[in-house]
Amino acid sequence: MSTPQQRLEELGLSLPELLAPLASYSPVMRSGDLLYISGQLSSDENGIIKGRLGDNIDVETAQMAAKNCALSILSQIANSANIGLQDIQQVIKLSIFVASTPDFYSHHLVANGASDLMVEILGDKGKHARAAFGVAALPLGAVVEIEAIVQIDPSQIDASWEK
Repeated sequence: MSTPQQRLEELGLSLPELLAPLASYSPVMRSGDLLYISGQLSSDENGIIKGRLGDNIDVETAQMAAKNCALSILSQIANSANIGLQDIQQVIKLSIFVASTPDFYSHHLVANGASDLMVEILGDKGKHARAAFGVAALPLGAVVEIEAIVQIDPSQIDASWEK
């Protein structure tokens, strides 16, 4: 069985560089063996992926934006928590926020972009509970924002990493 890093490479993907927080918050907080990853905005090599579903963005573009958010979540774990992706025991929950018009009803399809990628990379450890919300606007005009709760192998927690 291949490792999460090998699966990333097989998919032709890599973890993005971390963006500095845009406000007063911590990108990752730990409580015991749980990591709480702050909302990651949809972005790519050109910056924030902006727009609203039902207005100027289609579902396929938003699914790709959600995949990029999932990659940013994994990057936050690997960099902020200083652990390897193989140390993830379970993705517990994803909360997916989708900028959309009031008459757009396919938020779940957008969310599948992130959910499917987590399973592709992490296997059964990537299966999770989730909620998908339609919102009027997201920070910086982003089309998708995703936050996560992830359980990690407690033996891999760096003793110097504060709760």
